[in-house]
Formats: sequence, C-alpha cells, structure tokens
Amino acid sequence: MRPSGSTANKMQSQALQGKLVIDLSRVLGGPYCSQVLGDHGAEIIKLEPPAGDETRDWGPPFHQEDSAYFIGVNRNKRSMGLDLKTKSGREVLLRMLKDADILLENYKPGTMESWGLGYEEVLQKHFPSLIYCRISGFGSDGPLGGYPGYDAIIQAMAGWFSINGEAGSPPTRLGLAAVDMGTGLYCAVAILMALAEREKSGLGQFLDMTLFDCAVSLMHPHVANYNLSGEVPASTGNAHPNISPYDTFRTATVELFIGAGNNRAFARLCQELGSPELANDQRFLNNSDRVNNRDALKTEIEASLKTVDGEEIAHRLAQAGLAAGPIYNTKQVVEHPHTHHRNMAIEHDWYKMAGTPIKFSRTPGELRYLPPTYGHHTHEILDEFGFSREEVADLLEEGAVLERRRS
Repeated sequence: MRPSGSTANKMQSQALQGKLVIDLSRVLGGPYCSQVLGDHGAEIIKLEPPAGDETRDWGPPFHQEDSAYFIGVNRNKRSMGLDLKTKSGREVLLRMLKDADILLENYKPGTMESWGLGYEEVLQKHFPSLIYCRISGFGSDGPLGGYPGYDAIIQAMAGWFSINGEAGSPPTRLGLAAVDMGTGLYCAVAILMALAEREKSGLGQFLDMTLFDCAVSLMHPHVANYNLSGEVPASTGNAHPNISPYDTFRTATVELFIGAGNNRAFARLCQELGSPELANDQRFLNNSDRVNNRDALKTEIEASLKTVDGEEIAHRLAQAGLAAGPIYNTKQVVEHPHTHHRNMAIEHDWYKMAGTPIKFSRTPGELRYLPPTYGHHTHEILDEFGFSREEVADLLEEGAVLERRRS
C-alpha cells in the first residue's frame, strides 16, 4: 500500500474504484470491513451518529482527540455526522442511497425499521440494486435474536473461551477481537459475492451477517472434532488438539513454535535437531502416536534444544523447509524487516498502521484518506450529492447533519 496523502489522489485504477459504500457502522466489525473495501478503491462515506463512533473514545493512546483503536480501522473514509432520528436526516440518507452500491450498518436489529428504513419495506423497493449488509450479534429472530453482542460475549457463547488458554486453566478470552474482525472479513467476502451476482441479475440483496454465525464457523477443528467423537474439546495451551509436534518449545535463548504436520516433516525435524532416532521411536511413528504421547515428545524435543540459540535454529529449520519461528512481541513484529518488506507497516505524516494484506499485481491497495476527524467532510459530501448551500445551512442548523460531535 503506497501512501498518497489525505486526498482522493488516484495513482492508478483500483479493484473497487467506482463503488460507493454508505457506512453507518461503528466499533470494529463494520469499520474493518469498510476499510478493507476502501483500501482497494471503494469510496467509503462514514455517516456517524451525533455522538460519533464510540471507539473514538476507546483510549489511550490518542492522536489529538481520536483513539488508536478508531484510527486503526478507519482509513480511506470520509466522515459526516448524521442524525437518523430526524426526518431530515433520513431524507439525506435516502438521497445518498440513490447513488450507492452498498449500505453497511450494525445497529440493533429493528432500528432501521423503526426509522422507516427497513430493507423489505422501503429500501429494496426504492433501490433494487442496493446491497444492504447488516451486522448484528445474533440476528433478529431465534432464541437469541435481538440480543446485543460484543466480541467477548460472542467468544464466550460460541465456545472460544472454552478451548483457549493452558490445559486446565479457567475459560479465557482471546487477546484479539477475532470475532469482530473475522466478521468484518466475512462481510467483505459476502459483499464482493453480492456484487458479482449483481453483474448477472442487476439486483441487490440483503446480507444478514451475525457475529455468532461467524464465530461458530471459525471454531475449527473443535466443532468438527466434537461432531465425530462426541468428546467436548478442552483447552490445550499452545499445543494443537490434532497435530503433534505443533507447540512452543524452550531453547537456550527464546521460545520457538514448531509444527510438523506429517511423518516426512517430523523425520526431517528429528534430523535437523540431531535426534534422528526419534522418527523411529514406537511412541512417535505416526501423527496419532505423537498426539497421544505429546508430553513425552515435547520433553525429547526440548532436550535437543536446551543448548541451542532459538533464533539461529528457527532460521535453520525454516531453510530446511520446516515450519518454525520465534515468538515475537508487538514491537518486534512492527519493526521486523519482513514486515516492512511486505508493506505491512505504512507511514504517512503522523499515521503509522498495518498495511493491507491483499496484494494485487496491477491494482494495489492505496492510502487515499487518513482516518477522518468527526464530520470533517460534511460540506464536501453534501456538495457532491447536490445539496445547495441553503439546504446545507438548514440541515446544520436543525442538527440533522453535523460537523462536530454532540455530547
């Protein structure tokens, strides 16, 4: 991703150039989805409620008045404040949707309907080509329908806590908001599928995306293991429930993670560690043997590593075609030469964030807009959609559109 400043400076055509996303989402899943789309050329107009996206306050740390949490998932967007509780605010949205390809929101199910903006009742009829993506915790119906859902609550209820942490430890939250971000990625995939289908039918559709569904779908291999064995999976620490060796191992310097998923890789690992006899040990002949005797295998491998420099052996194992790597902290990841080689650390003025992992040969991602302050583009956006100066002045005076957050 090549920084190109904070204006819409098109350096080359991009994959989603020409697609317009009206983004009503806040917090993480929706904003992460729209950032992925925006990185690759979609025009993202972030319409924030009067109080703003609440993650602007989720700090420290902050840049000026916005948190790092907000800044990390809101580049390549323009911001306008909009109060959809007002009739005028809803009319502004409807006027903007005439040109939109995608509407993204994560209000509580039923909220848009209560404002007279439901998909089946209103939007589908007026905008038949619109792709409407709703993100909610559990959906609008069913036993949990309408319940609020934050990442950690869904992690708990989708089984993630139960399989995370050391063996025998209390249920533990993952250190990443992987439900929210995974849902954002699923939403991006779903939107792209709907765009592809629209090329054939000319019609949009409603995408009913939930954190719960996405979290359950990511519970692999635990759901698969339970369905075939009937045994309830438990936490196994860093070890994999189905593969061995696939775990952390101590060396003389740093801990390594080593994985060997088949007999050939295991034999090569034993050779590189100077313990070729382990490959013929009856306890470790096949993966199922190694899984059943994982503790004994870990003891044997660590005995071979106890006098070895971890960084050095990790590189030697990788050069031999084996999956191995040292355990890094965030600072080490951000500063690592390979992170920079892969353009996964981007900088422009004060802005320093992770780049896009999606690499195209002809239409690469690009930093076109720095994360916007609240309502920074209100006048610019309304002008583009044909609102007169008088209309803009009236909307601002009424409070239907905003340039500054309302406390």
